[in-house]
Amino acid sequence: QVQLVESGGGLVQARGSLRLSCAASGSISNINVMGWYRQTPGKQRELVASITSAGTTTYADSVKGRFTISADNSKNTVHLQMDSLKPEDTAVYYCNVRVRRFGFLPYDINYWGEGTLVTVSS
Repeated sequence: QVQLVESGGGLVQARGSLRLSCAASGSISNINVMGWYRQTPGKQRELVASITSAGTTTYADSVKGRFTISADNSKNTVHLQMDSLKPEDTAVYYCNVRVRRFGFLPYDINYWGEGTLVTVSS
């Protein structure tokens, strides 16, 4: 019962900027990681950026220096500021939330947004 609402995708020219946002709700009391993945036809879904509950960030090499991920924990929201966009950034971007569940041993469950299309024109 986790819902992810994504926003901010759209069409932008190369060298432009977009800001993606993802708000999580539901059974999310123990979020470990929030992040963004992207996928294009014929390619595996790849991690773009992630941020842990402690604030540790990870970026794909292809976006380092151009994208910035941040989180507003009070709103259970993650943002991806995308600057200096390139045509190769065109993809469907998916919000990902990793939630810790507790059983005999703790384990994580990944939840995914429906995806938002980012198109960068040359």
